[in-house]
Amino acid sequence: MFDCKKALLTPAQMTAADNAAIASGVSGMALMEAAGSAVANAVAARWSQRPVLVLAGPGNNGGDGFVAARHLRDAGWRVRVALLGTMEQLSGDAARQATLWAEEVSPLSIGLLDGTALVIDALFGAGLSRPVSGMSAQLLETIASRGIPVCAVDVPSGLDGASGQLRGVAAMADITVTFFRKKPGHLLMPGKLLCGEVILADIGIPDAVLSSIEPVVFENSPALWMNDYPWPRADGHKYQRGHVLVVGGATMTGAARLSALASARIGAGLVTVASPGSAWAVYAATLTSIMVQRVDGAGMLDQVLGDDRKNAVVVGPGAGVSDSTRDYVLAVLAHKRATVLDADAISVFAADPQSLFDAIKGPCVLTPHEGEFGRLFSATENKLERARQAARHSGAVLVLKGADTIIAAPDGRAIINSNAPPDLATGGTGDVLTGFIAGLMAQGMDVFSAAAAAVWLHGEAATRFGPGLIAEDLPQMLPRVLRRLKRTIRHDAD
Repeated sequence: MFDCKKALLTPAQMTAADNAAIASGVSGMALMEAAGSAVANAVAARWSQRPVLVLAGPGNNGGDGFVAARHLRDAGWRVRVALLGTMEQLSGDAARQATLWAEEVSPLSIGLLDGTALVIDALFGAGLSRPVSGMSAQLLETIASRGIPVCAVDVPSGLDGASGQLRGVAAMADITVTFFRKKPGHLLMPGKLLCGEVILADIGIPDAVLSSIEPVVFENSPALWMNDYPWPRADGHKYQRGHVLVVGGATMTGAARLSALASARIGAGLVTVASPGSAWAVYAATLTSIMVQRVDGAGMLDQVLGDDRKNAVVVGPGAGVSDSTRDYVLAVLAHKRATVLDADAISVFAADPQSLFDAIKGPCVLTPHEGEFGRLFSATENKLERARQAARHSGAVLVLKGADTIIAAPDGRAIINSNAPPDLATGGTGDVLTGFIAGLMAQGMDVFSAAAAAVWLHGEAATRFGPGLIAEDLPQMLPRVLRRLKRTIRHDAD
């Protein structure tokens, strides 16, 4: 799984990419000229001519701002430039680009915002590690309070490009123009909200520089996993498409039914719900193509798993936080089947997370939301890094759910999902995601790829359905998404 077009680079990796490009013969001035020109083009494409204030910082980000100012001025825009610091403090390519501006440069002040109809924010780049303060902070706060439209260069000033976290204050951008590759902070909350529309510009850095950087974090896309997707074959049959076993709860039966339906809809050849005797009638009366098998206790579940054809298992949806749920999880993991643990199957190990991690010996996916994650793992500010650390520690692929869902593998690879709409914030959608993952694993898809594909398809189905979504709509919408995806593959092949 490597698609360099979807690689996400930390600020340090982006600096390495710049340096590698310059070492290969691309001049720093040419890179800065291309970056600033891309900003000017994005502004001209989005807005009609109006008074523009460019806020330039003391580094390369400010140099990009000077280039954008010059291009817009030459195109007939009214442009003013305000600089943090003095012209004498600029160095390198930024200093040379500033001299090409050859017009007045003002110090930062709130008064410059009077009469300004658009701000180009080129104060600080993505590598900011300290809170914005002083006049810079006051300016950004005033821009936000007045609702002045903003085009951010690389990232909105005040945003940490590695983590997506806010460093003090930032003015929300309408568009953010970034270069060569996006950064994690463009996709991670709250950065995802602060950036507005992210425009990725090619500024002449060759893709070959990535070979020395070896990125391990990517934006989720079919390009990452499509070659592994288990499309039905003309010579195939249901027994070749796997058999998902969903361990059902005794009272909250809807959760397991949603997971089972999702597994079937995404292509598992067979799906069975393991039902407690007390709920067997409920499952049997409400499921048609999905089989129901009575299972009372971990001993009976162990016997059911003696059938190797049941090659993927779901535990957790509607299970309840109880000793029996814990016993079910340990019984399943002992068989080293492809397993998805969700909801109560995660929370039940809050008192002793290591006992769960020690039991994970086969392919396993944990799908916690933030609350469930906090019961098993330590919380840190950087969501991406804590997801990667949790995957390494647990030995499982971790799907840390949210508006910026992260799929992390034990070997350090990670994927950030960006297509999930807010409509997914409704009960049962997580159970559907669990079923999608299990259904793909049952068909032989690699555990990391299966999790990434399921998360993307889940988000795409929700987006296509739109407002009014409930969990039951997702499996019904999936065929439309898959048809469109298959057409795209055929078109690309042609």
